[in-house]
Amino acid sequence: MGDGQVAGSTTQAGSGLVLTVLASSQFLMTLDSSVMNVSMATVAEDVGTSITGIQTAITLYTLVMATLMITGSKVGSMMGRRRAFALGLVIYGAGSLTTALAPNLAVLLIGWSFLEGVGAALIMPAIVALVATNFPAQKRPAAYGLVAAAGAMAVAVGPLIGGAATTFASWRYVFVGEVVIVVLILLVLSKVVDVPPSKSRLDYVGSILSVVGLGMIVFGVLRSSEWGWVQAKPDGPQLVGLSPVVWLLIVGLLVVYGFLRWEGRLAAAGKEPLLDPAMLRNRELSGGLSMFFAQFLVQAGVFFAVPLFLSVVLELSALETGVRILPLSAALVLAAIGIPKLLPTANPRRVVRVGLLVMIFGILMLVAGMDPGANAAVVMIPMLFMGFGLGCLSSQLGAVTVSAVPDDRSTEVGGLQNTATNLGASLGTALIGSVLIATLTTSAIAGIENNPAVPVSVQQQASTDMASGVPFLSTTQLRSALSDAGVDESTADAIVNVNEDARLDALRVAFAVAALLAIAALFPTARIPRVAVGDKRATS
Repeated sequence: MGDGQVAGSTTQAGSGLVLTVLASSQFLMTLDSSVMNVSMATVAEDVGTSITGIQTAITLYTLVMATLMITGSKVGSMMGRRRAFALGLVIYGAGSLTTALAPNLAVLLIGWSFLEGVGAALIMPAIVALVATNFPAQKRPAAYGLVAAAGAMAVAVGPLIGGAATTFASWRYVFVGEVVIVVLILLVLSKVVDVPPSKSRLDYVGSILSVVGLGMIVFGVLRSSEWGWVQAKPDGPQLVGLSPVVWLLIVGLLVVYGFLRWEGRLAAAGKEPLLDPAMLRNRELSGGLSMFFAQFLVQAGVFFAVPLFLSVVLELSALETGVRILPLSAALVLAAIGIPKLLPTANPRRVVRVGLLVMIFGILMLVAGMDPGANAAVVMIPMLFMGFGLGCLSSQLGAVTVSAVPDDRSTEVGGLQNTATNLGASLGTALIGSVLIATLTTSAIAGIENNPAVPVSVQQQASTDMASGVPFLSTTQLRSALSDAGVDESTADAIVNVNEDARLDALRVAFAVAALLAIAALFPTARIPRVAVGDKRATS
C-alpha cells in the first residue's frame, strides 16, 4: 500500500487536474463510435465509400481495442503507467489526425480503426492504474465514478456532438478537436504521479492467444446481425451449413480456454504470465468484472434502441436525438460523483443493487411507453432513471475491482476491466439488435399477411423479400421505397401502418430483453463486497 500512501500525499493539491486528465482521456476513448454512428452517411460520402465501409471501420476499431487490452495492460506495467499512457495518447492523436485528413476508406481504417484502437488499448488500462496510484483508497470510488461517468457521457452526448458537427461544419472537426485535447493532456501529464516500471517480460505466446481468441469472439458478435448467430442468413456466408458466427465463437472460446491453460502453466512453473489466472479466482475481482460486463451489456442495448425510437420512429435529427438523451448524462454524473461524496461508507453491494433496480424500473417504463401515441417526452424520465442507475454502478465498480488486488497489479485489472466492458458493449448491441430485427421481421410479415387491405400478390412478394430480415425504416423512408416500387397509395398506407406497429413491437421486445438482462445481473452482485473501499472496517 506504499504507492497509495505516496500518491495520497502528493496529489492533494492537483487532484482536480489529475481527474480532469484521466476523465478527459476516458471520454475521448469512448466518443468516436457514438459520433460516427450518427454521421455514417456523410462520412461515407466524403471518403468515397458505402455505409458498409464505415460500419467495417467501426467494427475494426472495437476489434483492435478489445483484443489488445490485456496485452496493452502488460506493456503498461513494463513501460511505466504514465509513459504507456503518454505513448497511447501520441498514437491515438496520430490516428485522430489521420482520420480527420482521410481522403478514402483505406486511410480512415489506418487512422481510426488501427492507430486509435492501439492507442486506446494502452490508454484505458493505464487510466485504471493511474487512479489507483494518484488517489488514496477512500477517494478512489469518487475518482473512478467520475472517470466511468465520462465514458458513459461520451456515449450519450456523442450523437449530439456528431450531429452538431456534421450539420453545421464537418465530422472531421470532431477528430481535429480530439488532437487538440490530446495535446493539452500531454502538456499537463507531468502532474500525474507515476510508479516505476516493473522488471518483467512480455509473454508473446499468451499475447497471441489472447488476441486471436478475443478477436474471434468479438468479431463474431459484431457480425452476428449481418450473418446470423447460428443459422446463416439467406444472403450471408455459410460454413459447413451454418453461419460463420457460431464457428468464430466456438473456436474463439477454445482459444481463450487454451490461453488460460497456458497462463496457468507459466504461473505454476514460476514464470511470468501475461495474466495470472489466480486473479480470476478472486471473488471480489470476478464479481466486479461480472458487473462491468453486465453494466455495459445493458447500457449498450438500451443506447442502441433508444436512438432508433427517436431518430427513426419519431424522425428526429441527430442533434434533437442527442438533446433527448442528455438527461441520462446529467443524472449519471450526479450519481457517480455524489454518492461517494455524500455516502463515502455506503455498502457497495447495496449501491450496485439499487442502481440495477433503478435501471430495471427505467427500462420497464420504456417498455410501457412504446405505444402509437408516444412522443419524445416518453424517454425523458426513463433516461433519468437509467442515468442514476448507471451512476450508482459507476461510483462503486472501479474501486471494487482495483481494491481486490495489490496496487502493483492495477494495470492488469485495467486490462481485464476494459476487456469485460468491450465484450459487454459488443454483445449488448448485437444481442438487442438481433432481437429487435427478428421481432420486427416476424411482426411485419404477420401484419402484412393478415391485412386484407394488402393484395395477395403483394403479401407473397413481401413475405419472400422480408424473410432475411426487415430493415428498421422510418415512415418517410418506407413511403419513398414503396413509391419507387410503384405500389399504389392505399396499399402503401396499409404497409406503412403495419410497419409502424411492427417497429413499436420490436422496440417493446428489445427493451423487455434489456430489462431481463439487468435482472439477471442482480445474481452476481453477491460477489460485490459490503464494506466500502477505504472504510476502516474493510479487511485487508
